[in-house]
Amino acid sequence: MIALAQRLSQLGPAGWRQRWSEWREARTQRLPIRDWTGAEGGSPTRISGFDQGLVWVVIGLLALGLVMVYSASIALPESKKFARYAPTYFLSRHAMFIGISLVAALVTVQVPVAVWERVAPWLFVASLLLLALVLVPGVGKGVNGARRWIPMGIMSFQPSELAKLAMAMYAASYMVRKMDVKERFVQATWPMAVALVVIGLLLLGEPDMGAFMVISVMALGVLFLGGVNGRMFLLSATMLVGAFGLIIATSPFRRERILAFLNPWDPVYAQGKGYQLTHSLIAFGRGEVTGQGLGSSVEKLHYLPEAHTDFLMAVIGEELGFIGVAAVIVAFFWLTRRIFVIGRQAVVLDRVFAGLMVQGLGIWFGAQALINIGVNLGALPTKGLTLPLLSYGGSAILLNLIALAIVVRVDIENRQLMRGGRA
Repeated sequence: MIALAQRLSQLGPAGWRQRWSEWREARTQRLPIRDWTGAEGGSPTRISGFDQGLVWVVIGLLALGLVMVYSASIALPESKKFARYAPTYFLSRHAMFIGISLVAALVTVQVPVAVWERVAPWLFVASLLLLALVLVPGVGKGVNGARRWIPMGIMSFQPSELAKLAMAMYAASYMVRKMDVKERFVQATWPMAVALVVIGLLLLGEPDMGAFMVISVMALGVLFLGGVNGRMFLLSATMLVGAFGLIIATSPFRRERILAFLNPWDPVYAQGKGYQLTHSLIAFGRGEVTGQGLGSSVEKLHYLPEAHTDFLMAVIGEELGFIGVAAVIVAFFWLTRRIFVIGRQAVVLDRVFAGLMVQGLGIWFGAQALINIGVNLGALPTKGLTLPLLSYGGSAILLNLIALAIVVRVDIENRQLMRGGRA
């Protein structure tokens, strides 16, 4: 032992570093590092890294949504319209939707991004066909004057949700394929413009102007992020705003909604087009800073229509107050920002399709959350858009989680590339 101690003391700092390097190299050879792509480029073994913060925020929003959907819908069976439903009907169905969607997300995260790049145009065509199919009498399901759903047994599928995901993929794929002509605006964008007009006509036929607005913003955002000339982008945005203005001006129904939004307390609108907005504002006013307490909303007791879907944020405001509303807004801000960071990382790694697609999905979540919260707060005209990850709805939850699973997959491949592996 004394002799061993003398030899170790004679090594010095340089000798210690050399011995440490030799030991690490020998241990690495005995215990090969296994990565999710497999050793020596073999078959995948396991997922070794992903954005856990993003996943936990999503789980937190899903859990809050489940609780608030139950709170907002528990009193619905007291009305004639829902008299045959149990108090837990919407809770159990929403939990079922979340379960199915989580399974779909786990399957989706196993699919390489290259596969989505190949099928992007075909997925977009499929979404257009489904949007046309929903308008066929006897096929599409109508609710409150809107025909937006296709009955599929345990749930009704809403093709406009698939169209949002398909648009993000198609726009990203298109910009990658047209990268060499993006400075020539007309040549670069006229097919996208035609696709947007077609999808707009189908959505306005339902009608679902809210979904059309989100899809339009996504398409325009991906074009801008893909490198379209700034002046042409401003021209496109101006034309799009003009088109929405023309649609509103030529539709008495939409024009009345705008007038009700400008003055919802007017007796002419308070019991008509402004009814939802006035009761939503009352709910926020009752909530104040800390809220009335979970389950203590009065507006959900048959005063506020669609409290468990489009106006769930009003129930959150009434029961959880400003603190609850601020927490939801911060969560969506963080989620959207994180999605954009992952997309930017993909672009830096020369994965342009993945980067543009993920940033398009970020625009989807950010824009839809902004519109829904703005409508609930009276900052925007009433639109039939749900709050992502929180509101009741099978199609919305399913496509939201599939889209986020694709974001996680892109993040996984980004991390693998940054570690020197292969995507």
